[in-house]
Formats: sequence, structure tokens, C-alpha cells
Amino acid sequence: MKVSYNWLKWYIPNVVEPEKLRDVFTYHLTEVESLDKLGTGDTSDWIFDLNILPNRAHDLLSHRGVARELSGQLGISFTDPTKTYEDIMSKKIISPTDLKVDIQTENCRRYTARIIRNIKVGPSPEWVVKHLESIGQRSINNIVDATNLVMYNCGQPTHAFDLNKITDNKLAITNATDGEELPVVGRDGIIAKLVSLDTVITSGDKTLGLAGVKGGRDSGITDSTTDIVLEVANFDPTAVRKTARRLGLLSDSAKRFENDLSPELCDFGMLELSALISEMCPEASFEEVIDIYPTREEWQKEKKISFSSDMISKKIGVSLSSLDIETILKNYHFIYSKTGDSFEITVPALRLDLVLVEDVVEEIGRIYGYDKVIPILPKLNFAQKQNDTHLKIISTREQLVSEGYNEVMTYTFTNKGDVEVLASASDKNFLRTNLSLGLKKAYEMNKLNAPLLGITEVKLFEIGTVFVNGKEEIHLAYANKKEIKEMKLDEFVMNKEYENYSSTNYLPLTTNFRVWSPYPFITRDIAVWVPSEIESDNVYQIIKENSGELLITEPKLIDTFSKDGKTSYAFRIVFQSNEKTLTDDEIGVIMSTIGTKISEKGWVVR
Repeated sequence: MKVSYNWLKWYIPNVVEPEKLRDVFTYHLTEVESLDKLGTGDTSDWIFDLNILPNRAHDLLSHRGVARELSGQLGISFTDPTKTYEDIMSKKIISPTDLKVDIQTENCRRYTARIIRNIKVGPSPEWVVKHLESIGQRSINNIVDATNLVMYNCGQPTHAFDLNKITDNKLAITNATDGEELPVVGRDGIIAKLVSLDTVITSGDKTLGLAGVKGGRDSGITDSTTDIVLEVANFDPTAVRKTARRLGLLSDSAKRFENDLSPELCDFGMLELSALISEMCPEASFEEVIDIYPTREEWQKEKKISFSSDMISKKIGVSLSSLDIETILKNYHFIYSKTGDSFEITVPALRLDLVLVEDVVEEIGRIYGYDKVIPILPKLNFAQKQNDTHLKIISTREQLVSEGYNEVMTYTFTNKGDVEVLASASDKNFLRTNLSLGLKKAYEMNKLNAPLLGITEVKLFEIGTVFVNGKEEIHLAYANKKEIKEMKLDEFVMNKEYENYSSTNYLPLTTNFRVWSPYPFITRDIAVWVPSEIESDNVYQIIKENSGELLITEPKLIDTFSKDGKTSYAFRIVFQSNEKTLTDDEIGVIMSTIGTKISEKGWVVR
């Protein structure tokens, strides 16, 4: 939300400079996405773009709300314009009204309306235009500008209808008819197609607007309008959001309603809007306000929260005295009572975020400043205890690794089993009942690559959970060229190899594991003619010594044959890097070096 510094000074003349104010916002309220200077000289302004989060959108999507928050945070005076507006309206003769409002849906929580006659539509005063333009809004005319100014000022969306478009001075708030079409204001050529879940304002057989979202194009203010009906209402946040999102009408009005507003704000909204129009149209005559408030009892019920300074201090993690807390409550104009170290506050009608005592803790901590909380690690007094299952897993793993096995981890989810899971792939919607099936697949895949890696035998194992008859068990499964065998972990531990097992004498796992490279390997074969008396180990040694650091396995003898007093030894060499994908040129240099060394021995590379 864009907030004008000059606009804020209407309410808090003694506010700190914009740069300092940015820090106050950042450390105590919300993120400042940008701070830009507008204009130069005495008429310049600073515009804050605040990232107001949903938990405070009900009162901080407004200049008045932000100013009241800063007043409490900085401990400075707040200028409440209510008395000024009341004085303006007290000089007006308020006549009776024959306007009638009928609420026919639960989506309307309060509806206030007022007829104003003899208005004159024209340009807005310069200060109104400047206020709106400072936050990126375009001036339209004095009446529309007044409704927009009130929304950005106090957070209450308002609207004005042309009275001549209303049949028999009767309004109804009801559900739309499926398939109904409504041309919306400000969106030339755009026609909203409504459904029965949408809430609309109607008069007679005409739909005047979408409740809380957009007014209808045919009911809006024109240059020839002389009589108007002001609407200051409160609508269900969920209903407004659904309509706005479905139709793509993401108006500023809908933004405020969908984040929830207190119906109690309607009183101030109607008072401020009436006073503004009175100043812009001095000859206008006002009728009584119609106020239909079906949820009055719910929203005017007094809400109280009790807490103590000791509880606040423990929750925040810093010692706060009763005086500290009382100062915060006074700065924010909370109504409260105090008994010793305990407080009871009356939650302001517009603070919908204060529901639980934890909300008050967060509020006081935020205002006090979390930067003042010194982090201290808690003292934990407990005796260290080894996990027996974990020790069994470590010991089993150590035993199998020492026997040449490599550990794998296969999928826990499979296509059949005893326990079904939700929201998973169609072929992985059960928890496995054994390890053997997954281990078998892993064994077969690794067996295919064994020759490339110079491995003579593939030996794998897995320790993991299975789910049999709805119960979780820890199993061990191992695979070698002879068999694939699975058993409970406890059964393996009880074998003779583990007769001396205890939780205090197990050996730590050896640290000979090397991280697998994410890059592909390259294989090269080389065959060498040597005199028959030369053993393969001699050729092997020359190849290994000159293969460099990229050699990842021992050179493997893959073929031997003799002819005419000479023997041919063929070796397979595997290269791989942990840092990059190797190129043929890089490996070519290594193979050339090996060839040179072989030639120096008088041997011949085939």
C-alpha cells in the first residue's frame, strides 16, 4: 500500500523525518518495499510503499490506521478529525428520508445509506487531487474523489449512486441471478457475468453494482447528476473475495473487504464522506442516515483479554515491568484496568487481530522491540541416553560394510501393500511391506554397470522401515550373487556375529566413504603387446601410475591372448571428475602419456 508522508502529518504533525520513519516501520511494523521522494521544494512529499500483511490489513490499509499505529509506537499525539467532521455536519439541517433498504442476504453485515440532494458535480479541490495523485490515483470528479479519499484515508470503502437511477428510493442487497450480466464502472466494454453466489445491490429490477467490488456503469455519477445516495456498508470477506477473484475485478475496495473490516468502521466512514461532500458542495441538502445492522450484537459485544506483566516477560524473553506495559497501553489508547501486576484490556473494535492473550504478547513485544531481546540458550539438564535402535543400525551397517557391501535406499512407496496413503502417484499409493523387491531392482541395475566401474561383485544392503499388517517394523535386506535375504533387524543382531553386542562397545562407522560425482564417467580400453615373459602386473603398474587423479577405479584386465612369442594385455580404465564433465581432449592427453610410457619400455600399443 502506498502511504503519503504529508497525508500522515494530518494526523501526526510531530512525526519523525521520512528516513527515520522507514526504520520505525521496518523494525516495529512491516516491510518498506520502497521510499520515493515526490516533487521538490515546499510541495514535495515522500511516498512509502508498505507491505501490509493480512493480519493487520483490516486497520492498516489506510492512512488513518497507519498514523494511529505510529502515534502509539512513537508516543506522539494523534489528531482525531471526528470532532471536526461532527461540527461540520452539526451546521447542516438534516431532513427526514424516505429511503428504504432491504438486506436479503447474510453476506451483508451492515448497510448505511444517505440521500444528498442538490449536489454539483465538478472538479475536486486542489488538496484532494494532490492527495490522490500522491498515491498513484487519478482524480475523476469531486463526488467520486470523495468516496476514494475516504477509502484510502480510513480504510472503509464507500460508493455513490445516482438517485435518479434508483426506483422508488428503494435499495435491496441480495444474491445475483445466474447468468445475469452487469457492465461495470471504469471498465469500458467489460461486462461481468454473475452467478447466484455473487452479492449485488439492486433497485426494482435493475442491478446497480457488485457488493464490495465494483459499481455498475449505468448507476454511477455523471456530470448531470444532482441527487445521490451514499453507500457505506460492510460485506462478508469470503463472498467478496470469491466474486472479485472469479471475475478478475481486483479493486482496492475488494482488497479491503476480503481482508475483513469491522462493521463499526461504517459510522466514521459515513461521517467523513458526508463532511467532505458538504465542503465540496455547500448548497447540498442532507437526509437522515439509514442504518441496517443485523450483526450489531455480535460486533458491539465487548471483548476483553487478561494478562500479567510476568507472563508477558516470560513469553517474550525479557523482563518488562508493569510500568513498561502500562506506558505501551496508554500510548496506544487501550482501555484497560490494572490490579497489582495484572491487566485486563478492552479490545478496540477495529483491532480484529487481537483475539488471544498470545496476540497481546506479540503486540507488546513488537512495540517494545525484539532487537532488545537478548538471546540466551536455555539450560537443559538431562542425562545423555543412547538410542538402542540407532546403535543396532550403526553396528549392522559397520558389519556389512566391512564385508564389502554398499548401502542403498529404495522407495518407501509402492504399488501394493497393507497401508494406503493419500495424494500420491497412482503407482506409489501404498507403503511397502518388504525391502526385497526394491533391493532386487537396485541390485540388477548396479549389476549392469559393474563392468564399466571395474567391480567384480555387486553386494548391496538396505536398512529401513516396512509396514506389515498396519504395523511399522525395521528390516534388513542384503543382496549378493548368491541370494537376496531379508529379516527383522533384531534377528540379524542376534546372530553369532553380534554375541558381544552392547550399547557401549560398538565400533564407530568407518569414514572411507567418498561422495559420488554428479558428472558422467568416461571409459577407455588399451591393449599392449609385450614379450611373453612380461607379466600383466607390469603393464597394470605403468597404466595406473600415469592415469592421474581422474582415475576412479583400478585398471581392470579384461582380455589376454598370446601369439608368436608375444602376449597382448587389454585393460579398461575409468575416468571421472567431481567438478565437471570431462572432455575427450582431456582424456586424450592422459592416454597419450600412458602410450608414451609404454613405448619407452619397448612395448607396443595395439
